[in-house]
Amino acid sequence: MATPEIAEITFNDFEKLDLRIGKILEATPVPESKKLVKLIVDFGTEKRQAVAGILKYYTTEELVGKKCVFLLNLQRRMLAGIESQCMILAAENEEGNVSVLQPEKDITEGSKIR
Repeated sequence: MATPEIAEITFNDFEKLDLRIGKILEATPVPESKKLVKLIVDFGTEKRQAVAGILKYYTTEELVGKKCVFLLNLQRRMLAGIESQCMILAAENEEGNVSVLQPEKDITEGSKIR
């Protein structure tokens, strides 16, 4: 299967993305949803809330304590009545398996991805 053509962005566009490492402090299933989980994430200087559709792939216990890559300057939006203030990044393969992106070494919360 051919890879769809994706438009290139400039380096200046890439620099606009605020990608950082966040440590998940709390993970709570969203009521009346089978896939959404509310995350409270520590970025060192602030804490934010994210809503992610990863409950099918991770238990709440597995998520707590993980350091993952998040996009902080994505426009906030409401999901199931809860404001998502950032987005966790994950990879999905052709079989539909999902894996959140994590640093290979321990690194301080709030560290920027460059």
